[in-house]
Amino acid sequence: MLRRVGLSPSLYRCIPTCTCSLSGKSNAPLPDPVPDVAPSDTSLPDYNTDVNVHSHRLKRPDKPPGTRWKGLDGLKSETRGSLIPDTLKEMDENPEFQLTASNLRRLGQATLTREERKKRQRALDDLGVPKFKDFIQDSLGATNSQLTKNKVEILQLNIGLYCNQACSHCHVESSPKRAEVMTRDIADRCLDILAQSPSIHTLDLTGGAPELCPEFRYLATKGRQLGKHVIDRCNLTVLLEPGQEDLGNFLAENQIHVIASLPCYTAKNLNLQRGKGVFGKSIQALLVLNALGYGQQDSSLKLDLVYNPLGAYLPPKQDQLEEKYRQELGDTFGIQFNRLFTMTNMPIKRFADFLHRRNELEDYMQLLVRNFNPTTVDHLMCRNHLSVNWDGRLYDCDFNQQLDIGVTQNKGEGEQDSSASHVRKGTTVWDISSAGDLMGFKVATDNHCFGCTAGMGSS
Repeated sequence: MLRRVGLSPSLYRCIPTCTCSLSGKSNAPLPDPVPDVAPSDTSLPDYNTDVNVHSHRLKRPDKPPGTRWKGLDGLKSETRGSLIPDTLKEMDENPEFQLTASNLRRLGQATLTREERKKRQRALDDLGVPKFKDFIQDSLGATNSQLTKNKVEILQLNIGLYCNQACSHCHVESSPKRAEVMTRDIADRCLDILAQSPSIHTLDLTGGAPELCPEFRYLATKGRQLGKHVIDRCNLTVLLEPGQEDLGNFLAENQIHVIASLPCYTAKNLNLQRGKGVFGKSIQALLVLNALGYGQQDSSLKLDLVYNPLGAYLPPKQDQLEEKYRQELGDTFGIQFNRLFTMTNMPIKRFADFLHRRNELEDYMQLLVRNFNPTTVDHLMCRNHLSVNWDGRLYDCDFNQQLDIGVTQNKGEGEQDSSASHVRKGTTVWDISSAGDLMGFKVATDNHCFGCTAGMGSS
C-alpha cells in the first residue's frame, strides 16, 4: 500500500507503509531516490552538512530558564568531609603528576625551573621573537618601555604552598604534599612593613590555600586593624574542610574581600582542571558565602570570581563572560557574585609542563606574542605590587616568585638574566623598612612576561 505525504501536490512523494515480515525485514521495494538538484546558496542555505558523519554529535537539549541543578538536593551532606584524600589519590594515580614528582626528585626544583625557561626561550627563538624588554621597546618606543617600580599599593603575601587541591594549571604547584608555610616572625615583619608603607592600601593573602596556613587569620586580622583592605585568594573548597567550619563567619566578620577561582560553571570542565569532586564543593561553598551576605546586592561583603582557560587559548571578553557566568550561576544554582575577572594562563610550572607534553608550547608563546596589548603595560602588577614569598624573599610579582626571579636590587637598565645570583637571591623582608625603599627599582622581566601583556593580561 502507498500513501502520500507532503505539503503541496508538487512535493508529493510515494513511500511504502510498513510491510515488514516477521523476520524484521521489509518485503516492499524501495522507491527510486530523488535525484539531487544543485541548488543555489540562497534557496538552500543550510544544505552543507559535513560528510564526516562519524564526527557528528547531538546537542544537549536546552534547559528551560530557571531550571535548578538537580545536584543541589542533598549537596550539603554530599560535600561534607575533606577533599585531601581524593586529591592525594588522584596525584598518585595521575601519570603526569608522577612524572613531575620523579623529575623533581631526580633534578631538583632549581634545575627544573631553568629547563622550563630554556623551553620557552627555544620556542621564542624559533619564532624570531626578541627578549621581552626589547620587544616592548620596539613596540612602545624607548621612552615608554622602561618597566620600573611605581608607588607600591598592594602587598601580596604567599603564605604557604600547602593546599587541599592540586590544579592542573597551578603556577604555584601547590598540593597537600607541600609543607612550606610562613612563620610568625616573617608574618610580623611583613606587618611592620605594611604599617610603615602608607602607599599600600591592600593586603593580598594567597597560597596554596592561604586559609590552611597557620598565620592566615593572624595576618588578616592585623591587616584589618591597620585599616587595610584585605583580600583572600580562595579556592572555595577550603570552606568545607574539617576544622574550617567557622571560616566563612571569620571572613564576613572581618570584612575580608573574597576573590575565588572558578574556571567554569559546569562540573565536567571544572573537575577536569581542578580535580574530582571540586565542582560540587565549590558550588556549596558559594552558597555558604551567599548566605553570609557575600555577593549580595547592597552588601559590603565582596565576592569576585576568577576565570582562566582550560587550555592553550586566551580568555573570552571579560564583560561578556561575566554576564554568562551571572546567568548560568544565577539560573542554575541561585548564586550571586560581584565581579568576574578573566586571567590569561601563564606558561610556567604545571601549565608549561602541560603545553610541552602536548607539543603546544611554541604555538602558545606565538599566541601570546601575536596578541600583545600595549595598554596592559601601564597596569602590570609588577609595577605596583610587592610580592613576598613564604620565606620572606621579595619579588616584583607572584609569577617571578614562582620562577625565583627576585627583586633586582638596582635601578639600572637592561633585562636581567634570571640565572644571575643578584636576581635569584633578591632581597628579603629584613632588607627594607618600607615599600618606598623599592621606588624606581628596575622590574625584573623574562620570557614568561608575554603572558601578562597578551589580550587583557594576567595581572
